[in-house]
Amino acid sequence: MAGGSTGVVVAAMFANGGIAVLKFIGFLLTGSPSMLAETYHSISDTGNQVLLLIGIKYSQQDANQAHPFGYGKAQYFYAFLVSVLLFGIAGWESLNHGIHKLRHPNEGGGGGAAEFLGFTVDIALPFDPFWVSVVVLLGGIVFETYAFVKARAELKRQMEEYGWSGYREAFEQTSDLTTLTAFTEDTVALVGLIVALVGITAARVLDNPLYDAAGAVVIGVLLMLFAVLLAIENKRLIVGESLASEVEADLERIITGHDGVVGIDGFRTVFVGPQDALVTADVSFSPGLETADIDTTIDDIEAAVKERDDRVSIVYVEPEV
Repeated sequence: MAGGSTGVVVAAMFANGGIAVLKFIGFLLTGSPSMLAETYHSISDTGNQVLLLIGIKYSQQDANQAHPFGYGKAQYFYAFLVSVLLFGIAGWESLNHGIHKLRHPNEGGGGGAAEFLGFTVDIALPFDPFWVSVVVLLGGIVFETYAFVKARAELKRQMEEYGWSGYREAFEQTSDLTTLTAFTEDTVALVGLIVALVGITAARVLDNPLYDAAGAVVIGVLLMLFAVLLAIENKRLIVGESLASEVEADLERIITGHDGVVGIDGFRTVFVGPQDALVTADVSFSPGLETADIDTTIDDIEAAVKERDDRVSIVYVEPEV
């Protein structure tokens, strides 16, 4: 599980890092608001991938007395930081810059003049700088498509393994928020690149810079929207979420199907990390069972539950005679 998530994040990190440099060069050469918005986006995404890798590494520490169930939930914390940064840095800055350009379309120039951090950069080019943006954005689409396909493949694998009907159920049920975050970021990145390409093209064809500025606004709103959705998904696992009700019912049937089990008095599950669940059960056994028989049945129950769902790593069965 962790290997798949790590590969997804590393692919996205390298793709976003390279694209951020290209987008910033494109902004400096053209002064395009959409290009600056996309630069913020890729810088934020690159930093986010670093945070996710830190979360993966931190969560792989062995359980100890202070953290008896391990450090798996650290990934949820770092993924939550990602959603905050995606909202605060990429989304807010893109939206602000786009609105500013809508109000002051001629400020900072364009077509080779870029305003950044209070400085105006005017670079004379022997060719039309518009095509620089087009090439950078098309290249970005290629890189992001690679990262998107890798993240989607991992998410689809999980959907097939656990029988999720589609992406909506996967978003609601998955405990692997590292892959979910990478998939979401790559999706938004692709949409953002297309929006930026449409914005700068419309501004060029219609000779109206407002379309370029509007592209930055759309990108900013899109980033903030998905940041909020990611924060909501992180919250449900940080506070402690159980396995899906149908999965719990299936595990209960496995327990009650063992000889000597009369019923289940209490049954609880909770994720203690990505794809890592704890199961506890208060089980009533037949009064005639010997202690040794109960111990054997408990061992069989624990093994059967883990075999039924590989996300279950810890099983506690409390006998009630």
